Amino acid sequence: MTDITGEAMQAPLAERLRPKTLDEMVGQRHLLGGGCVLRNIIAGGEIPNMVFYGPSGVGKTTLASIIANQTNRRLHKLNGTNASTADIKQVVGELDTLMAQRGILLYLDEIQYFNKKQQQSLLEYIENGRITLIASTTENPYFYIYNAILSRATVFEFKPISAGEILPAVRRAVAFLEAERNIKIELENGVAEHICAACGGDVRKALTAVELCVLSSAGSGVTLVTLEQARQVSQKSAMRYDRDGDEHYDCLSAFQKSMRGSDANAALHYLARLLEAGDLPSICRRLMVCACEDVGLAFPNIIPIVKACVDAAFQVGLPEARMPLSDAVVLVCRSPKSNSAPEALSRAESDIKSGISGDIPAHLKDSHYAGAAKMGRGLTYKYPHGFENNYVAQQYLPDELRDAVYYIPGGNKNEQAAQQYWEKVMGGK
Repeated sequence: MTDITGEAMQAPLAERLRPKTLDEMVGQRHLLGGGCVLRNIIAGGEIPNMVFYGPSGVGKTTLASIIANQTNRRLHKLNGTNASTADIKQVVGELDTLMAQRGILLYLDEIQYFNKKQQQSLLEYIENGRITLIASTTENPYFYIYNAILSRATVFEFKPISAGEILPAVRRAVAFLEAERNIKIELENGVAEHICAACGGDVRKALTAVELCVLSSAGSGVTLVTLEQARQVSQKSAMRYDRDGDEHYDCLSAFQKSMRGSDANAALHYLARLLEAGDLPSICRRLMVCACEDVGLAFPNIIPIVKACVDAAFQVGLPEARMPLSDAVVLVCRSPKSNSAPEALSRAESDIKSGISGDIPAHLKDSHYAGAAKMGRGLTYKYPHGFENNYVAQQYLPDELRDAVYYIPGGNKNEQAAQQYWEKVMGGK
């Protein structure tokens, strides 16, 4: 391939350094380590239909290429973002030719962008084994891939690669560039480690950062890559976040569960990730939910306090919003917890959904209209404020549920104090 000046265009470093064997790959030891299922499958040579699920730059495409080479299968690569049904037909057209004597290995990247009809067009061929499908996706396959495909494939989840696992790839890249460019490259202390930590588990990002560092340091003699250069080329690359993808919901889930679990350090970590992504509405919504659902009656005053923090956050906007939000997060984490009220509501809802409701007692029905008294509405209602302690015993639930108990006080100080008060007022009831 050439550019408009006629000079050869060079493939990215990550492509030039793409591993050729399983042993050259970094990460994914849970799949490719000795004795692991996927490694054994590849070694056996009989490749099933598979779905590779995981973030970008963690080896999905590389592994598909290695599988094709090791099993001597013709590899076709399609990308769901731009491939069409016509492209699939072209692949199918090779099935009865000498080019596909051992069948075809189809690597379909970003399969989530294929619609149902496009995915279904593959079913006949993967069913009879003439095409072996390896699909990859960065989105949860159980949400984005049709069941007909999933039922014929095995899902393997790829994990972000740790900084320690990426380090050998970074060093290999430096050595490769030295040989390729016939130069000497020196890395300032901490450069390789920073690149590995800042790439967010994405080897491709790490190798791109190495190449950019070297290109920006090119000169006569020794090429010195400084830590400041590494920071500049890798800024804001460490965090994976997509407001419409799994990372969005995973981060929010961890944020809310950390607050519910009273772990202020973890909750602040996820708050920082969400703030870095600028996702103010989601943060505020989860905070309000936690204040009501998880703290609740153990510290009822937290609800207006958190609401005030949320209002302040929206009023001042980012970046200042981080201050009231951090206050609210720590307060939620350190407050006593009780979900007694939501649990009580769930019990009541269960009766309603089961069809247990009954007629509203006559003395509670609306009596503010002519003729209500003739219908017996509100005649025996007792106004609680006309009695001692503003309480009088009378039936409020329908007859079918008159003895139902939904609310069970939590063991926290606030609810126990309220319970003791009402037991005294109600005469031990």
